[in-house]
Amino acid sequence: MELIAYVFPGWEPQLRPASSRRDWMDASPEQFAYRCLPLKMANAHGWEVLSPCGFTAIWNGGMRPEDVVIRCDAGTRPDQAPVALFGQATLTFHIPAIFRTPPGWNLWLSGSPNAAKDGIAPLGGLIETDWSPYSFTMNWRFTRAKHSVRFEAGEPIAFLMPIARDTVDGFSARIAPVETEPGLREAYLAWSASRDAFHERMAAEPLSAPADKWQKLYYRGLDPSGAEACPDHRTRVRACPFSAAPAPIAKA
Repeated sequence: MELIAYVFPGWEPQLRPASSRRDWMDASPEQFAYRCLPLKMANAHGWEVLSPCGFTAIWNGGMRPEDVVIRCDAGTRPDQAPVALFGQATLTFHIPAIFRTPPGWNLWLSGSPNAAKDGIAPLGGLIETDWSPYSFTMNWRFTRAKHSVRFEAGEPIAFLMPIARDTVDGFSARIAPVETEPGLREAYLAWSASRDAFHERMAAEPLSAPADKWQKLYYRGLDPSGAEACPDHRTRVRACPFSAAPAPIAKA
């Protein structure tokens, strides 16, 4: 399958595979935050759109477009600057590309997972990019008035993840007693007991090596007995980079 970003002359979207790294995770003691595999996998599960410019924005608390003031760094091209377009305490980025996904696939648009920003929050969207001939915007909403928000050039402003259009509609959902799934109750209780024993052992005999301070069963895709539970378990995802746009074809 292929994800394509179509561009007109002068459109220069800054796109990259999403990083699994986060500053706050790097700063956690012994970088223990990376022991949470679901966090790490979510961080990298798509592509990021980067800001082409640095700027500072502030919202005065009103609901009109002019209640958001944006000050871009010197040299910012007008067409690359964010705008206060809709009011309602929002900040808007025009994404200079028309994206195309395979038939039946949408793009989930949001902020980068697990990357909070003080005073402003990303708004999510779902776009049918297998047919739409339209570009779209990424919007953020201020959460605190009279608080200066800063975006640096090259900072992620949007996160893109393909999702099959029928993913949610195709599921049924129910609540069931744990005993109705053969072996699940026993497996869970065995894991819970082993986790408690591990924590007790750690409290009694602290280990010095960071890798020995967590159990790693889920991280390694193992069941409570230590056997492989999932042959296609993954601890890393690698989105490919966008290749360069080919040169325009000369008209005869």
